[in-house]
Amino acid sequence: MATQESRLITPLVRENGRLRPATWDEALERAAQGFRGAVRNNGPQTFGLFSCSKATNEMNFLAQKFARVVIGSNNIDSCNRT
Repeated sequence: MATQESRLITPLVRENGRLRPATWDEALERAAQGFRGAVRNNGPQTFGLFSCSKATNEMNFLAQKFARVVIGSNNIDSCNRT
């Protein structure tokens, strides 16, 4: 089991091959840039999203809306079938 000391308390971003602490805004912007770049370079079907059956119906609905409307991909699945 992880101890409190071994948990990350801030997001990390890679810069010049090394991880460094970042703000949440910076980390989220980098993630968004990665999604935008992948979709721009390879089309929306390069993106896929997997949601969890332990999430609420509303959260799963938002996940599929995000994938379909924002990204433009129908590549979404969940473990709700199991």
